[in-house]
Amino acid sequence: MTADGSREDPGTDGEDRFRQLTTLTGWREFVTERPEIPDLLPEAEWKALGDEKRLDYDEARLAHHARLLTVATPVMQQVITEGRRLQYLNRHADAGRCGLLLSGPARTGKTTCLAQLGKTIETMHHRRHPNAAGHIPVIYITVPPAATPRMIAVEFARFLGLPLTRRANVTDVLESVCGVCTDARTSLICVDEIHNVNLGTRHGAEASDTLKYFAERLPVTFAYAGIRVERAGLLSGTRGEQIAGRFSMTRTGPFGRGQQWTSLIAALEESLRLHHHSDGTLVELASYLHSRSRGMIGSLLRLVRSAAVQAVLDGSEAITKATLESIPVDIASDDEREH
Repeated sequence: MTADGSREDPGTDGEDRFRQLTTLTGWREFVTERPEIPDLLPEAEWKALGDEKRLDYDEARLAHHARLLTVATPVMQQVITEGRRLQYLNRHADAGRCGLLLSGPARTGKTTCLAQLGKTIETMHHRRHPNAAGHIPVIYITVPPAATPRMIAVEFARFLGLPLTRRANVTDVLESVCGVCTDARTSLICVDEIHNVNLGTRHGAEASDTLKYFAERLPVTFAYAGIRVERAGLLSGTRGEQIAGRFSMTRTGPFGRGQQWTSLIAALEESLRLHHHSDGTLVELASYLHSRSRGMIGSLLRLVRSAAVQAVLDGSEAITKATLESIPVDIASDDEREH
């Protein structure tokens, strides 16, 4: 039985199943997940492991390194604080509720901040209401490219697991979603990829109106995240002025070569579970890592995670500059480095 009461496919291995945050089941798995950090065995005990136990031991470390830890960056802390403050402001507002807008280049942690805000709000809600299993305090959706009003409404319905028929029009879907959200005490709606709503197009303007309709019908706080939304047309025209008048802006960007960057790398290094890695190696390579990733947290995480996985796979059990040099990062970071 899954978190939302549906029956899970008995042939599905939970470890390998693809998890989507844009479904209620996937979201609840994300919220309740508390990954265990594997212990690093003493050298003698590690070397004495048989083939089967060594495989299990390495698999646990590979899984850990593939995700590492979520670092509470200053921007993430700011987003969570602002999101909680807006929730209190909006809780008893009859109209004109305020929202939060995350904007910045790709690879700067917008989706992670949005998801962690939702996770925090949902965790706190269930602490206050421990017996309210039917509550859905947070909804998380992604705006499809060239979104239409119906596509937006369907994303809400899909998250909630509402049955849809081809005959159902937009109004039917909207009413169903609003009814469930009201009954389920929804208080935060996270909307990722908001840059796909372009107010300069008819469909984009109508999709924006659909989100505004939800904001007027429901006592919720909206949190948007998107790539450089100022350039994407979301804040243009009369509709854009309305959004700008109700949403506060939190901008994400690359880290500079300072203490925050070094602290971030130190936190990542502390979470490594490699037998031959020398503590402080990554911190000493902070400048190099900044050059490779251009200060983008997404690129840094990909680089360090990949190097840690490689260190387990090839048996070196350590991350060195040579290891990092052998790991390709995203095209954008490599192109910027070459120029």
